[in-house]
Amino acid sequence: MSNNSSLSDADRHRRIRRVLLIEGLSDVVFLVVKVAVGLQTGSTAILSDAIHSLTDLTNNIVGFLFLRVASAPPDREHPYGHNKFEALAVFGIAVAIALMAVQVLVRALTSTRAEIDQSPVGLVLMGMVLIVNIGFTAWEHRQARKLDSDLLRADATHTLSDVAITVAVIGGWQIAVRGHTWIDAALAVVVAAFVLWLAYTLFRRSIPVLVDQTVVDADGLETLIASIDGVHGVRRIRSHQAGSEKLVEVIVTVHGGLSTTDSHAIADEIERRVGEKVDGVRVQVHIEPTS
Repeated sequence: MSNNSSLSDADRHRRIRRVLLIEGLSDVVFLVVKVAVGLQTGSTAILSDAIHSLTDLTNNIVGFLFLRVASAPPDREHPYGHNKFEALAVFGIAVAIALMAVQVLVRALTSTRAEIDQSPVGLVLMGMVLIVNIGFTAWEHRQARKLDSDLLRADATHTLSDVAITVAVIGGWQIAVRGHTWIDAALAVVVAAFVLWLAYTLFRRSIPVLVDQTVVDADGLETLIASIDGVHGVRRIRSHQAGSEKLVEVIVTVHGGLSTTDSHAIADEIERRVGEKVDGVRVQVHIEPTS
């Protein structure tokens, strides 16, 4: 995972918002095309795909607004900053994907329409939507790696699910116009299962951040810190992740007769050594004197 450390949090969040804005504008176009083709052909599958595009658009709007909050500096109520709002947005996207998958399942199992119309123009339009969406997915994944953003990874994953659904919808539509409507339903079930798996991967990424799951090997860090000259003992190591940043809090004991300058030197050395061992980490060291 690459991390563009040369960017400030404000610049990083601004670039992420720009990606979400571009993606959101494309979702508006996709939504209009799918609704038009769905109404023209009478395909409930295409109309449900349009609903999925509406979900994509909603997710981009939610992500955009969440990032405005996440980029705010620390304040009295949020002394560690607001970066966890990014993980919360990822969780929200995962929920939306899961709900959309259930919706696809329900439509596949309850659809009773016996005839769906063909439309050469609609087929061309849906093909263009598919090609452009594939391009957007690849581009957003690259931006996610460049900016080290779980939010963009989640949104790109959602866009990938849109690509998979569009492929299935186009294939099912072309089969359905020939009278084999059961294949359309079977494809929808397969797509829904795939989307549920995508939602699961996003839950696995966001939930550990939201519940403050540890992100470093505490035992390994304790051994490292205890070996530093002047450290008598390690009382506590805690860690969690907020956005792209790992936060590690360390409490160590030192000889009570050490000067403030020497104690600060030990704290600086701990920060340096931990920073060398763990990428993208911010270390807070608390020194306690002991006899």
